[in-house]
Amino acid sequence: MNIYAIGDLHLSGNPPTKPMNIFGPHWDNHWQRIKEHWLSTVTDEDIIFLVGDMSWALRLDEALYDLNEIASLPGQKFMIRGNHDYWWSSANKMKNAMGDAITFLQGHGTARIINLTTQVNTLTGESQSTEHQCILAFGGTRGYICPDDASFEPDTDQSIYDREIMRTEAALQEMEHAIQTLQKEHAKTENTSEPLPVTRILLLHYPPFNENNAPSGFTDLMERYHVDICIFGHLHDQNSFKRIPSTFGTTKLELVSADYAEFKIQKIL
Repeated sequence: MNIYAIGDLHLSGNPPTKPMNIFGPHWDNHWQRIKEHWLSTVTDEDIIFLVGDMSWALRLDEALYDLNEIASLPGQKFMIRGNHDYWWSSANKMKNAMGDAITFLQGHGTARIINLTTQVNTLTGESQSTEHQCILAFGGTRGYICPDDASFEPDTDQSIYDREIMRTEAALQEMEHAIQTLQKEHAKTENTSEPLPVTRILLLHYPPFNENNAPSGFTDLMERYHVDICIFGHLHDQNSFKRIPSTFGTTKLELVSADYAEFKIQKIL
């Protein structure tokens, strides 16, 4: 099993009602290019995280074409909301619409025991696949622009930011509870006192800091809950691409906006 991610697909049906190449020729046929790479890369057993801005639709029924397009592709799909996902609805309505084809996360977290595939080099210089068992914990929410960002308006944005901090912590707490449950089950089933290694992944749509990469409530939570990897999208300009560091504290950062990723699925683990 491998772990992949992508964000900001910005789909709008077929033919697209909002073609993305209005933002530049690099967006030409972007969904076809993403699909081709997805099909050649991801298997049904792999996990793929979708970090928001999936469809330009305004209502859930209008988004179904785009969501079914995504659902038809390989992989176990987990999706969070982006700032342009106006179609996003209640958990029950989205579950009824998509069944188990896509799992929607909004302030929630989970964990599972997986066999993660890694590549190692042999003494002869050849690459060989090996698998090791671990706990993968993940969860998240949309996130929000952070204080002291140029676009942050305290009178209107502070309450939304505070709410997203609460949702992020709720997801991280659910992840920790799930980890503890799995560790206990593993110890009992395998009759061992040796815990499984754990990888914690936080999913956000917005970056976890402002345009100056300053600490925020999100980065405080990443540190407090020992988040290993934070995956996010939202950014679409070269200046933003260049300013994103590879790590924040001990957390690895993965920007997976579709255009940043050159319209390819990004391998996380």
